[in-house]
Amino acid sequence: MSEELLINVTPQEIRVALVDNGVLQELQVERSGHRGLVGNIYKGVVRRVLPGMQAAFVDVGLDRTAFLHAADIQDDSEELNGETDIETRPGHHEVRNVCTLLHEGQEVLVQVIKDPVGSKGARLTTRITLPGRYLVYMPFVPRIGVSTRIESPEERSRLKDELKAAIPADEAGGYIIRTLAEGVEHQDFVGDIDFLRRLWSSIRRQLENSSAPCQIHSDLNLAMRMMRDVMSDNIERVRIDSRETYEAAASFCQRVIPEVADRMEHYSGERPLFDLYNVEDEIERALQSRVTLKSGAYLIIDQTEALTTVDVNTGGFVGRRNQEDTIFKTNLEAAAAIARQMRLRNIGGMIIIDFIDMDDEEHKRRVQRALEKAIQNDRTRCNITQISALGLVEMTRKRTRESLRQTLCEPCSYCHGRGFLKTAETICYEILREIVRESRAYPAERFVVLASPMVMEKLLDEESTSLAALEEFIGRPIKVQAEATYTQEQYDIILM
Repeated sequence: MSEELLINVTPQEIRVALVDNGVLQELQVERSGHRGLVGNIYKGVVRRVLPGMQAAFVDVGLDRTAFLHAADIQDDSEELNGETDIETRPGHHEVRNVCTLLHEGQEVLVQVIKDPVGSKGARLTTRITLPGRYLVYMPFVPRIGVSTRIESPEERSRLKDELKAAIPADEAGGYIIRTLAEGVEHQDFVGDIDFLRRLWSSIRRQLENSSAPCQIHSDLNLAMRMMRDVMSDNIERVRIDSRETYEAAASFCQRVIPEVADRMEHYSGERPLFDLYNVEDEIERALQSRVTLKSGAYLIIDQTEALTTVDVNTGGFVGRRNQEDTIFKTNLEAAAAIARQMRLRNIGGMIIIDFIDMDDEEHKRRVQRALEKAIQNDRTRCNITQISALGLVEMTRKRTRESLRQTLCEPCSYCHGRGFLKTAETICYEILREIVRESRAYPAERFVVLASPMVMEKLLDEESTSLAALEEFIGRPIKVQAEATYTQEQYDIILM
């Protein structure tokens, strides 16, 4: 592995790219006016309890009330079995009646686990967690857990013993050992524990002196979060194109992750950092629905509010042996590309992958394994089903923030996000039908039609006979007028 972390900073935004052997694998963008909320801690007020949804709306001082489900509410009786991961833990608890847990007007300490997406407010939990370099601190759950991504039973046991030896005797909270901790020693945990305990003490002091609703704690900015969460032995270099951010990151590393300080570099070259690694072009391609593969095959990725579909096509790839072999190789290549695109585009929620139909069961198993292996590098939790008889794979990827397209784009003002427009011919027929309705409802002497130049040209050329027949049918003149500012679907009919 030869990974590099590129951090591009401007006054308006921070962009962080993870590049593996020259290929962009992950991109995160944080804008100064729209900072992510995940990890922030708030003192909120319950505004409405919804028994039918087993949830409540909580005012934490944001534009929209946030959503708190009963499954995300801390129970004093909860215990951690020591073999779970912080991301999956909430799903293992039995959902209790929200009315016994919350009431309107109640003040609650909550943390954001999902950013607002679209029309939905932020999602909250009362299970407060503070991430460090190797540990996640849980001030209200006095147990020790280990990330499920650390698979070796011997390593899991060793890490738990090392952590127990490092925890102070007066500790009331608990810890989860993160994946990055694999192979670390006792002294590494000591520094993390000291940092997290001091941070929690600061939060408690802020909490005592604040009135709800208000923000108690804000997580690190994007550059520092990525340094904390992503830095591993695989990352050979961190390049930052801002002197101020570089100095802040260097100071952060000295306090939290001193072992990576020598890998940091301030980039001051003439050429923009992202241009140097071809990241800007990759971003443009990541906003397109079509992804061309090296073989000539291609993917079509269609994102909707409900789910994302991925269609695999052979395209220009014809293979060398036979059709079954061509399909198998296309699907294998597509499996690796799909995993990368999900991570790069940060697509979350339900994903349906339509592989090309394969008859050979061994080919199906190998494509399945290739997809599972490809997503192992994804830091976001994914679940995959087996390839169905129809060649479909259902996949879920945890959604915690907006996708790359949602961050960088907005719905088209012409088609309002549909992705298509009614034809000029369709609009012409709509206009003719509307004139008939208006003529029967109102005693106008004549009608004036305002529409786009494309529609006007259609009306006066191919549909001129229809327009003349309509004038004769209603017995009143119809005047048409082109409006250059109108979109193709926009028109007005004025009664004179």
